[in-house]
Amino acid sequence: MAFRFNFCIDENESNEPEAHDKMCFPKRKQDSIEKSKQTPDTAADPSLRLGTEKHQEEMLSKTKFCFKAAKEHSIPEDLDKVLENKVMETVSGLYYIKMSVVEMMCLDGADTEGIVSKSVSSHSDLIPGVYEGGLKIWECTFDLIDYFSEAKIQFTNKTVLDLGCGAGLLGIVALRGKAEKVHFQDYNSTVIDEITLPNTVANCTNKGSRMGSGDNRTTSKPPSKRPRNAECLPDVLTKCRFFSGEWSEVSRLLLSSNKPFSKYDIILTSETIYNPDYYSALHDTLAQLLDKNGHVYLASKAHYFGVGGGIYLFEKFIEERNVFRTSIVKIIDKGLQRCIMEMAFKDSS
Repeated sequence: MAFRFNFCIDENESNEPEAHDKMCFPKRKQDSIEKSKQTPDTAADPSLRLGTEKHQEEMLSKTKFCFKAAKEHSIPEDLDKVLENKVMETVSGLYYIKMSVVEMMCLDGADTEGIVSKSVSSHSDLIPGVYEGGLKIWECTFDLIDYFSEAKIQFTNKTVLDLGCGAGLLGIVALRGKAEKVHFQDYNSTVIDEITLPNTVANCTNKGSRMGSGDNRTTSKPPSKRPRNAECLPDVLTKCRFFSGEWSEVSRLLLSSNKPFSKYDIILTSETIYNPDYYSALHDTLAQLLDKNGHVYLASKAHYFGVGGGIYLFEKFIEERNVFRTSIVKIIDKGLQRCIMEMAFKDSS
């Protein structure tokens, strides 16, 4: 049975396979929690100031431990609706939704979480516990895609998790590499519904990225015209599941579900270690969901200014936990230093 849907390709897209080298990336993730200003009364009265500071600490503590519930997102039967009114761009042979169009649609009511309006009003691409940056494609994603090709990472018949997926490009590359199953997770449900799922559908087309070709980067050049219609490959979509929510909650949902679940051979994650407060949850999620002989491929900047995290701090955290062995397999010194880390259980073969 063939599905048909409408979407358009941005006329300004590049037909060069190295298009991502020319992309204008957004500013780095920034800490959006601002210190509350003291009023004249609290500044004059130390006891009032102490009470205010205590209240602020309690509120921050509650925010820190307020985990977003996990949810599995179903793939709509009507795939026409998934890409309706979407504008597509391409990079490295992959389709992805033009973010500015999605943001406008969200401001018009498509965003039930209100993360776009909150991001705009706070002038930040990161609001801890509210919005975790999934509306942007961060540059380390492309570092990891390049590494897959360079290191000849094999996805054939593997079970893969794209953790903190955002646009889902890492998981889509795994699908192109003939992975058996690919699951996508992002903190925000709006990101899954409006970006990840549409990107996956757009790449599951005969005229799109030619799924199953095995080439991770430059198998297909972007089409030169606006393909108004394309046939979907529904068998590819049956390999996919989509989840939103905080990492530990998603782990709990997967491990307690009545649906069959096998641990992941490969977990992919990019720019998810910017905040040291999240390291424990990330570590435990990897430990719970990775197969005993599985591998994690993590891409990150060396340091995230203003937030405090980074690859070397996370590496030290992992060493102290003594569960995984780590290896920094690639360092990119162009601009702010970026790294790719490979992780596996210490007792794995």
